[in-house]
Amino acid sequence: MPQAIHISPIDNVVVALHPIAKGTLVEVDGLAVTALEDIPQGHKMAVKPIKNGENVIKYGFPIGHATADAEPGTWMHTHNVHTNLSGEVEYSYNPSPDLAPLPKVEPETFMGFRRKDGRAAIRNEIWIIPTVGCVNDIAKKMVADNQDLVTGTIEGLYTFTHPFGCSQTGHDHAQTRKLLAALVRHPNAAAVLVLHLGCENLQHDQFVEELGEYDHDRVKFLTCQDVDDEFAAARDILKELAAYAGQFKREPIPVSELVVGMKCGGSDGLSGITANPTIGRFSDMMGQRGGSTVLTEVPEMFGAEGFLMDRCIDRDVFVKAEQMINGFKEYFISHNEVVYDNPSPGNKQGGITTLEDKSCGCVQKGGTAPIMDVIGYGDPVVTKGLNMLYGPGNDLVSATAMTAAGAHLILFSTGRGTPFSAPAPTLKISTNTPLAEKKSGWIDFNTGVIADGEKTIDEAAKDLLDLVIRVASGEQTKAETHGFREISIFKDGVVL
Repeated sequence: MPQAIHISPIDNVVVALHPIAKGTLVEVDGLAVTALEDIPQGHKMAVKPIKNGENVIKYGFPIGHATADAEPGTWMHTHNVHTNLSGEVEYSYNPSPDLAPLPKVEPETFMGFRRKDGRAAIRNEIWIIPTVGCVNDIAKKMVADNQDLVTGTIEGLYTFTHPFGCSQTGHDHAQTRKLLAALVRHPNAAAVLVLHLGCENLQHDQFVEELGEYDHDRVKFLTCQDVDDEFAAARDILKELAAYAGQFKREPIPVSELVVGMKCGGSDGLSGITANPTIGRFSDMMGQRGGSTVLTEVPEMFGAEGFLMDRCIDRDVFVKAEQMINGFKEYFISHNEVVYDNPSPGNKQGGITTLEDKSCGCVQKGGTAPIMDVIGYGDPVVTKGLNMLYGPGNDLVSATAMTAAGAHLILFSTGRGTPFSAPAPTLKISTNTPLAEKKSGWIDFNTGVIADGEKTIDEAAKDLLDLVIRVASGEQTKAETHGFREISIFKDGVVL
């Protein structure tokens, strides 16, 4: 079993695939270094002398600089490494010489649902979308009271509560409205009840205008203040929606019609070595089959732009990517926050030292294919291949944003473990085997087998594609079996 991995030949550190005890001789890529101290799993060890102020190189990129001299065998972490990041950066477009779409592959099929507008879906559910937090508990009771309507091909009745829709102004109000309308359009929702209170800022007419053209059989509205008994009124509407949703049946659909979101959270030092590269290889495979993937978490691109910017398919996409990254940095700066206020305590415990370290691992999920488009928060994916989406790193907020962009399901890698799920089925992918074994009720797929030497990244990616096809065909994720699903809306401004 390998002890450590030397990711790039120019790296001056290796990453421990398993705990390395002080005094252990570590041999990797022709290097032989004795550990001068205990090196936890996922953490870095110097394999070359590193001077005070010299860059620490991992993934072939600087992930910060040393704050003290370090001999080979030294544990390199927060106590002796500091970020290089500051504020906005001026980028130049230098497209990779080999920038071209990957070779095409005939897509497999999954058993999905074909909507009347032609879109594909992987679930056949009824959703209740509250426009304001005041009706959250009403929506929950409606879901509980009407479970008998979940029959035949209808796979669930759910609501996605949130605290917004009122007492918001300007951009925040518009963003809430846009996000909720995008969820109403999601193909996994066969039918939708939009639930208003009546006096909120997000008025019915305003929401209908945001929604645009819609199927009046698929989407219906109820304003609670306008009826004597909102539960009786909802029952009648939900019966109609169930009759509409019940007519859809699974049929073969090409994988090329899938949209898959890619996210990481509770990351550790193995995230960029096992799980995220596997997801990246999967993303490339999806692109070869004509499908779409979505990469977000903009703050976790800071310091790793070199992996991304030169892969933009053309200058227009590059300009949108530059505006997205620097725009998010300006968002931090406008709130008097430094752009490198990351990673989290759990990330650090797992071996991630700086934001550059985290970002270089995070963007591995993007694979090697060209970036075909950059889209805004609440906007839909319209381009085949790899897309970048404006959104924060927060797990719930970014997973919600990917769902709103049209992701049928989400791949979520984690080295620490997390149980939540977006409205779209959310597959949890562990970076290490101990986590998969400890949290078998959370984890759907284990890439720790790569660190264990049991499988290659290519083999794991093929297994992941097989699992995605099964989930798209109806197999439930662990979070779905627990009934876990929720949303969180990106908020920036004041609350009145």
